[in-house]
Amino acid sequence: MALKTRIMGAALAAVALLTNPAAAQTVVKHASAPAGLILQSVTVKPGATTLYLSGQLAAPLDPTKKLPPAQLTIADFGDTKTQTLSVLAKIKAILAEHDFAMRDIIKLTVFVAGDPKMGGKMDFAGMNDGFKQFFNTAENPTTVARSTVQVAALAGPAFLVEIEATAAK
Repeated sequence: MALKTRIMGAALAAVALLTNPAAAQTVVKHASAPAGLILQSVTVKPGATTLYLSGQLAAPLDPTKKLPPAQLTIADFGDTKTQTLSVLAKIKAILAEHDFAMRDIIKLTVFVAGDPKMGGKMDFAGMNDGFKQFFNTAENPTTVARSTVQVAALAGPAFLVEIEATAAK
């Protein structure tokens, strides 16, 4: 009788695990304590579909301006916040093309060039202001693991922000 009870208990536990969506999650986001702007880490379990995006740069503020990127200036793309918003909007569109959403992003690597108006230092606050419009919002209450680094330069002199994204679901 005791063996039968243990077997029945194990079977019920297995059914509970299989029907519990939290137990079946393929992506688990781990917040810092206390919770912060970005995640401490992310676990991606077997069975998840992963999408890796190449680094994305800002689009010109005036899409009708048809000059080669080398002839455009920072004013043509905007400050760090404006470029961050542009890049994240591009990332959102690329994700949608592949049936992913911003909430599926697990990791961002943000490259920020020094802004001449800030003495060559990166505008970390401006980048974060843009970031906050896409993460921890009513539309997307999630956030991501993220690294942000200042670089000497990006693909053209007018670019201040480039972002690589990894998404999983």
